[in-house]
Amino acid sequence: MCGFAGGLAGNTSKRGFSNEVLKAMGDALLHRGPDGEGIWTEGGAGLIHRRLAIQDLSPAGAQPMLSPTGRYVIAFNGEIYNFETIQKELIALGCSFKSHSDTEVMLAAFEQWGLEPSLEKFAGMFAFALVDREKGFLHLARDRMGEKPLYYGWQQGTLLFGSELKAMRQHPDWVGEIDRSVLPLLLRHNLIPAPHSIYQGICKLLPASYVSFKLENLQSGVMPEPQRYWELEAQFAERPGQTLEGAANELEKLLTEVISEQMISDVPLGAFLSGGIDSSTVVALMQKQATTPVKSFSIGFKEAGFNEAEHAAVVARHLGTEHTELYVSEQDALDVIPKLPQMYCEPFADSSQIPTYLVSKMTKQKVTVALSGDGGDELFCGYTRYLAMASAWHSRKAPRARLKNLISRLPATPAAALIKAGVPSQRGRSIGAIKQRLAFTRAVSRADSLSEYYRQGVSYWPCPEQLLGAAKEAPYGLTAPLPASIAPESLKTLMWRDLNWYLPDDILVKVDRAAMACSLETRVPLLDHRVVSFALGLPTSLNVHDDVGKQVLRSVLYRHVPRELIDRPKQGFAVPIAQWLRGALREWAEELLEYKTLTDQGYWNAVAVRWFWKEHLSGREDYSFELWGILMFQAWLVHQERN
Repeated sequence: MCGFAGGLAGNTSKRGFSNEVLKAMGDALLHRGPDGEGIWTEGGAGLIHRRLAIQDLSPAGAQPMLSPTGRYVIAFNGEIYNFETIQKELIALGCSFKSHSDTEVMLAAFEQWGLEPSLEKFAGMFAFALVDREKGFLHLARDRMGEKPLYYGWQQGTLLFGSELKAMRQHPDWVGEIDRSVLPLLLRHNLIPAPHSIYQGICKLLPASYVSFKLENLQSGVMPEPQRYWELEAQFAERPGQTLEGAANELEKLLTEVISEQMISDVPLGAFLSGGIDSSTVVALMQKQATTPVKSFSIGFKEAGFNEAEHAAVVARHLGTEHTELYVSEQDALDVIPKLPQMYCEPFADSSQIPTYLVSKMTKQKVTVALSGDGGDELFCGYTRYLAMASAWHSRKAPRARLKNLISRLPATPAAALIKAGVPSQRGRSIGAIKQRLAFTRAVSRADSLSEYYRQGVSYWPCPEQLLGAAKEAPYGLTAPLPASIAPESLKTLMWRDLNWYLPDDILVKVDRAAMACSLETRVPLLDHRVVSFALGLPTSLNVHDDVGKQVLRSVLYRHVPRELIDRPKQGFAVPIAQWLRGALREWAEELLEYKTLTDQGYWNAVAVRWFWKEHLSGREDYSFELWGILMFQAWLVHQERN
């Protein structure tokens, strides 16, 4: 796990990449790589790499690294878990190696097979910049599921790229003009989905893709079309004749192999353990093949409904792990909030970012690598919302048609009307709040497909125009055309949607930034592409029984942990933001949402924002999720202005 940045001088660029500029870009990534720094420049190209040493701690593993012939130079972030298998194949073809580094194996693979065939062989998480000096190309590539981040784009005639935006901001050509067209998506989902970023001209490379730029005569502003080297939709082809026991046997064998690869490390290694199905399965299979107790970690909160630590402790005792838990105070969590804008580089408002950072910080005190259980819900149909929304969609038959048509004809609720109507009703709920719910119902009812129904259902603000006026929304994973290989009205429709936006744009972003802020590498066994292919090829009838998902994964876990220790209602990894906004965070939020500040900045409808804030403070309504996205944008904006 590392961080890198760099770029190319285009044909209108007035600046190149001096060692001084590259070092400034690398210093911004110190948290991603505190163990070393390397710089490479040639012509108008430059690379900076910050190293977090995991494999081959010697100088032989340092980057940027050149291939044996000097044709390729790479700056790489991530891990190739099957590098030893690939290395043996390359040795049989006559290659020799000087180190125990997966980076050296990658370079040898590129020389032997080329870019795309090598990408198809790699099993791992990665983002890299690869310069082909012989053919004159820069290639930027990202792993299949989007575990590792990669931004790129043009600024004043210079092509910039990096693991995080904060590195790119250090270049003298950086402009960083906010892209207002992505604000509707920020309102909808409390994040900015790929390929978009908060800045004009800056993209996120989509998972399973690479993009190539010519080194000579580079045309400033030209953005080549990224190429895909792996297709997620192709993994949904179902294999007939499977049974629950047979699928569980195959999954356990596959996961055991994958986890064995991911436990290879030259530094201390452990795992996050929430006590839920996914993390418990990972830890159980780690302990099954470990010679000493696995180090496991969890945090807890004293607030009712937000504590997973007690469940994790029970599972840890059963498995015999060396378990560490920390109960954090409200103040511990609140102290994280000022760090979030710097940590995430652009507005990001999944409030579980707070406990994710806290558990990462605690874990880093004892290990440098931690395995996690992310991905289980998306791959094995585990989210209860899948079943609820699919059922609601399919039940919208003739008796409801007239209501749907009536609601769909209602005019959009303007923010001004909400404010003017903000008089408490007899039931203690303002008429404005009722209209807000009506606006939500109208948006959902207008859906003409399960995909659109789902998109509206998972939106915090189904009507972003309430705060932005007329706003055209940019395309992203939830609006992309549904592949022909996926049944449009099925549960797999929703799984495919989440794998294309929620997993890479929320879950993996949250974990990567929070962990790397602590210089902790995280690995996600369930997202190995071999596991992904197996899981998505399972019929949903195997994974869902009596409205409970993840049956195949559960079957594996029950072989190692009694089901009575696991079977309980699903609990999110969350903090009590709603209460805090009315208490300890009230002053902080009030300053960010001050009417004059909002008006002067001109991004939001200040009247509408203030109305929702006052409604939340009154206790009549809970608008914490809706407000958290706006607050994170405001806090990020203040941070940008000060830095």
